[in-house]
Amino acid sequence: MADPRGPGDGGPALPPPVDAGPGPAPRPVPVRRPWRLGLGAAALVLVLDQLSKVWILTQVMTPPRVIELAPFANLVLVWNTGVSFGIMNDQGAWNAWILSGVSLAITAGLMVWLRRAENRFQGLLLGLVIGGALGNMVDRLRHGAVTDFIDLHGFGYHWPAFNVADAAISTGAVLLIGETLFGRSGSGGAPRGR
Repeated sequence: MADPRGPGDGGPALPPPVDAGPGPAPRPVPVRRPWRLGLGAAALVLVLDQLSKVWILTQVMTPPRVIELAPFANLVLVWNTGVSFGIMNDQGAWNAWILSGVSLAITAGLMVWLRRAENRFQGLLLGLVIGGALGNMVDRLRHGAVTDFIDLHGFGYHWPAFNVADAAISTGAVLLIGETLFGRSGSGGAPRGR
């Protein structure tokens, strides 16, 4: 190991500083901040979700009806007072407030996780879930229920109606589970060794 002492300290002489010469200074390496990507994704999901719901309520579903888009997809209008798949529907007037409080608490926890996200992909996925949760929470507080309008069916199965927020939550959550179990490390994107 080299002696850290300089020439006046009895140690070896230090080499002279290198002159970089004329020209621009080297650019610093950008710091990746996954939480910024996550916040951007959350904001985008929230805006797209709310705009799609306003469009459905004011332009498409006046009056409410079933609009066939394809043999497997319809636009419909469903007011969901519960959570996914109609769980907790018809639980009373306080249901929207209780579910909004739960959504807010979960969102706060996800924001803490987002702040500590290991990589940009994880930040993006957390942003999808956060934006979706906020989109549905806005609906519950404004209307007392979530506006669902995408209706998919096929091969004898009919999926419950959903919206942009639900799609973002489901996509983000499933991919987060996969990313957490099998994903990349925070440093270089290489698979994690287990």
